[in-house]
Amino acid sequence: MLGLIQRVTEASVSIAGDSCGAIGPGLLLLLGVEKDDTTAEADKLLKKVLAYRVFADAQGKMNLSLSEVRGGLLVVSQFTLAAATDKGLRPSFSSAKPPADAERLYHYFLAQARALHHEVNAGRFGADMQVSLINDGPVTFLLKA
Repeated sequence: MLGLIQRVTEASVSIAGDSCGAIGPGLLLLLGVEKDDTTAEADKLLKKVLAYRVFADAQGKMNLSLSEVRGGLLVVSQFTLAAATDKGLRPSFSSAKPPADAERLYHYFLAQARALHHEVNAGRFGADMQVSLINDGPVTFLLKA
């Protein structure tokens, strides 16, 4: 399971012009589900996302986690993260989990996130979404479970 996190001052996701999720300061998580991923990988990645220290402490060092700053979490499914790009000029998605299985794992991840964190919003799995964000820093990390 792959998670591209971006520290944001704000982020939102909309579908056909209708907002379906937004946060203020926090993390935008683009979530990619790979073929062999299970709930164990989802749990591991979620723990990492919530505890990853990317927010500044009083000395200006990246030393605080999303949980510690009580920031928002906006989760957006992004199957293209699972693409193989090492050969040719067109991505291969053979390493991505099939859509129905990936959707179940995505919803599992969201349910766990909502149980552990105070503010979690999300896009809609498989939808054509428009994501807006103001990347704070910019600070972006690719996490793998």
